[in-house]
Amino acid sequence: MTYDVIVIGLGGMGSATAYHLASRKQRVLGLEQFTPAHDKGASHGKTRVIRQAYFEDPAYVPLLVRAYDLWHQIERETGARVLSEVGGLMIGRPESSLVAGSIRSAKQYGLDHEILDAREIRKRHPTLHPQDGEIALFERKAGFVRPEAAVQAHLDGAAAHGAELHFEEPVIAWEPAGDRVRVRTSRRQYEAGRVVISPGPWAPRVLADLGLPLVVERQVLYWFDPIGGIEPFLPDRFPIFMREAEGAVIMYGFPAIDGPRGGVKAAFHPAPREEPCTPETIDRKIRPSEIAQMRHALADLIPALNSRFLAGTTCMYTNTPDKNFVIATHPLCPQVSIACGFSGHGFKFCSVVGEIMADLATTGATRHDITLFRFDRLKTRSGQASA
Repeated sequence: MTYDVIVIGLGGMGSATAYHLASRKQRVLGLEQFTPAHDKGASHGKTRVIRQAYFEDPAYVPLLVRAYDLWHQIERETGARVLSEVGGLMIGRPESSLVAGSIRSAKQYGLDHEILDAREIRKRHPTLHPQDGEIALFERKAGFVRPEAAVQAHLDGAAAHGAELHFEEPVIAWEPAGDRVRVRTSRRQYEAGRVVISPGPWAPRVLADLGLPLVVERQVLYWFDPIGGIEPFLPDRFPIFMREAEGAVIMYGFPAIDGPRGGVKAAFHPAPREEPCTPETIDRKIRPSEIAQMRHALADLIPALNSRFLAGTTCMYTNTPDKNFVIATHPLCPQVSIACGFSGHGFKFCSVVGEIMADLATTGATRHDITLFRFDRLKTRSGQASA
C-alpha cells in the first residue's frame, strides 16, 4: 500500500506529526509498536512541565510561543484538556543556571515575569520554604501538559483528518526505493514518498547506522501524600516549581491534580546518578534508597512532602551530548526526516515539533529556526560530521 507520508513511532512527537500531516490533507500512515498513549517510553507520567522563560537557551523561546498556540489549537479541535497554565516558580541562587538563564530568556523576549525574593515566595506559597538568599522567577504562563491526554488528542485529531493509524505493529526495517521509501513491519510492507522517524528511546537502535552519540537514561517519577492534606497543593493555589540546588541537579514538581488520593508529583532533572539503559534493560522497580533521596530533597523546600510515598514510575531520557534535540533530514536519505534526542525537556515542544516535521516532510524546509538541532553539530561513528 502507498502513502504520502509514513510516521514511525506515535508517541509525543510522532502523534503530533501525524496530526499536522493529516490536517494538510496528506495520506498518512502512522505505525506504533505498542498501544495508543502507552507507558513504555517517555510520553507518560500524567504531567510534564511547560514554560517559556527557558533557562536552557533563549533560542527555544520562539518555538515555545508557537507550541502554546498549537496546544490550544488541538484542545479546541478535540475537546481534550491538555494544557494548564497554573504558573511556575524557578527557584535558586541568583547566579544559578536555572534562575539566571530563565531571567535571560524572559528579558530577551519580553516575557511576562516577576522576580521574587525568599520572603515573598514564602508569603505567596506558605508550603514553600526557600533559603534566605534564594530568589525565584515567577512565570504566570508556566504550567503543565498532560502527556497521555496530549498524545491521545493528537491521535484523535490525526484520525479525524483521515490518517490511518496502526498499533501493535512494530517496524522491522525501512529502505529507499528510488525516490520513495519502503517500510516493512511485522504484518506487511508499505511505501511512501516520505517517512518521519520519531523513535524515542529506541533511537540508538533504530538509527544505529548514523552513529549518533545518544545515551538513554533511566528516570524516576514520584508521588507523595502531603502532610496536612492536598488542599494547599491544588492547582488554583500551587504552581509548578523547579529548584536548582548544589551540584546543578534540579528538583521539580506539580500541583495535586488527581484528588485526595493522588498525591503530589516530584522528580529530579536529571537523575542524581546517571543510569544508562535501553527500553529492554531498564529497571522498572522503584528502590527504597531512591524514595529516601527524593523525600530528603523535598523536605528542605517543602516540609509537607517529607511524607508517605504513594507511587512511582519510570521513564527514559534520550540524551544528546549538548542536551539539544535532533530535528533534521536524514543525511543519506533526503526522503526521511528524524526527530529524536529530546533529552528530558522535549515533551512541551511536541505540538510545534509536529508542525516542523510536517513541514520537512511536505516541503523539505520549515519557517522555524531549527539550527540548534542540526546533525552536523554531532559527530558520527566514523568521525565525520553529518550533513
